[in-house]
Amino acid sequence: MIDNTNRPPIGRRTLLAGAGALGVAAALPTASAQANPATRRGHAAACPENWPDPEPYGLADTRPDLWPRDDNSFVLPLELRPRDKERGVVWMRDTYVNCFVVGGRPLYVATGTSRVPGLGAAAPWNDGIFVWVSRSLRGPWRLADTTGIRPGAERGKVWSPEFAGENRPGRTVVAPWQQYWHDDAFGKRGNVWAPEVHHVRGRWYIVACMGDHSRKVGSFLLVSEGGVAGPYRLAEGNLDKPFGESFIGGPSFIAPGAYHHIDGSIYAEGHDAWLVLHNDLYAKFRADMEDIVPTTDLPKFQQSPYSPEPYLEGAYVFKHGGKYYLLHAAWNRSSVAPDGSTRYAYDPPGTGRTQYQYDAVVAVADRFEGPYSRRWTAGVGAGHNNFFTDHAGGLWATFFRNPNAGYWSDPSRIANAAVPGVVRLEWTGPEGERLYVRRR
Repeated sequence: MIDNTNRPPIGRRTLLAGAGALGVAAALPTASAQANPATRRGHAAACPENWPDPEPYGLADTRPDLWPRDDNSFVLPLELRPRDKERGVVWMRDTYVNCFVVGGRPLYVATGTSRVPGLGAAAPWNDGIFVWVSRSLRGPWRLADTTGIRPGAERGKVWSPEFAGENRPGRTVVAPWQQYWHDDAFGKRGNVWAPEVHHVRGRWYIVACMGDHSRKVGSFLLVSEGGVAGPYRLAEGNLDKPFGESFIGGPSFIAPGAYHHIDGSIYAEGHDAWLVLHNDLYAKFRADMEDIVPTTDLPKFQQSPYSPEPYLEGAYVFKHGGKYYLLHAAWNRSSVAPDGSTRYAYDPPGTGRTQYQYDAVVAVADRFEGPYSRRWTAGVGAGHNNFFTDHAGGLWATFFRNPNAGYWSDPSRIANAAVPGVVRLEWTGPEGERLYVRRR
């Protein structure tokens, strides 16, 4: 569980005093049982071992042990909005969950990319960012109480292009480049992707990305003027544009100069905080968190790339056991190997290559900036996620099952895609230094 940094779990006495009435102390197994699954299974070793990596570097590990399964994962029972009632579960991409210490008690938050009724995806427009909160990972999960901020508005919606009318001199909620617009090709346009909620030095922040159908595409920061429910305003550094400089990228329908760095995340430690961006970029925030520190070129993580290196998404940094873990989402593509077998690898798109699973690949380092180790497959189909620690010290990752392509896009499985899922992790200890989806 983290506050503004990777703090130790809440003390047992504080937890029982603060959460007894809510029943969260009994909601999950003990920290020792979760952190050391090998011990729980009766193994002599304190931690499970690393698996040998497929060779050559860049091949994907597709073993069923690395999949979120019924025995190691579940879909969060988030409070349903009216749009969710027919489906019976919240439609969500880019699931984000975390646990923070607030007033000495655990507070879990959940958010992700949302879609509007009548659209099959979160494009060409959606209606903003929703946040759910709970005192336990198992729930009950309630939509954040925004009724005192916007009476009569949909509960739990903490930010939306719809809120442009709340702009006032000296206080911008929605910048012009984030507002809805229209064109002949798509009609109404403007969508927000991949939000994350962070608690840095006692203040709530949301980092998110305006998606491909927006006037400008890229990452931005919202600053709460209250609690986790807001009200939120836009950070000063995003009044005119997303973070970083524009470059050529994204689908062909994005106008030249509109594309910036996407999938923003935050990593904070001590008095410092960094913006983590897609693929291999990061930037340090100013002390007031209103903008990133100016630089000619954004610094890059020192990584061990694949050859060739595909496009990576959903970068996230997590610290555990004194090590830094850099997460990426990578498409595992299948193709026919020279011997006729099926080859699974983190290849760029190409002839004969079919998107199979949207995986979580991870590397480890002694320092935030790296150098990072060779990557390994941490979770099959668990890409564009985050790692977090629960109130008892147990390790988890999120997943959503990508409905756009591959395994979960199949008509027989699509009903179980785009969900707010969490899966237990296991740590291979100070010798192995790896985090995996909990294996059988």
